[in-house]
Amino acid sequence: MTLKQQLTDDMKTAMRGGDKHRLGVIRLVLAAIKQREVDERIELDDAQILAVLEKMLKQRRDSVSQYAAAGREDLADVERAEMTVIEAYLPAQLDEAELDALIARAIAATGASSPRDMGKVMAAVKEQAAGRADMAQVSARIKAKLAG
Repeated sequence: MTLKQQLTDDMKTAMRGGDKHRLGVIRLVLAAIKQREVDERIELDDAQILAVLEKMLKQRRDSVSQYAAAGREDLADVERAEMTVIEAYLPAQLDEAELDALIARAIAATGASSPRDMGKVMAAVKEQAAGRADMAQVSARIKAKLAG
């Protein structure tokens, strides 16, 4: 079953079960997927759908930090709840040891030696860590390894 089919099935289940919050978030996800398909005139595969989910998750993280800074915990809680639903469709996150090993392999494979080579390393890591790691954290770790 593709990720899109799973989302559609879960939407139907949420409708039948009366889970309005989950239903709303799944509809937002499906709308974002449909919007990208229409814009690019393509049918998204699972990898591209994961990219859409990651983008939505990043938007929610940014919103949470902004709402928390403004003292609006009520709105931050809504965003956190949406993040929980979206995260359920992403693959299991890499732990720190796995991420460090992945970065080390990418540095070795690309022959990177300085921060100027960061783009090559990021491209290699992004391929393998798509949907399984926060790319902002990955970028910071790569920068630290190449600098030091």
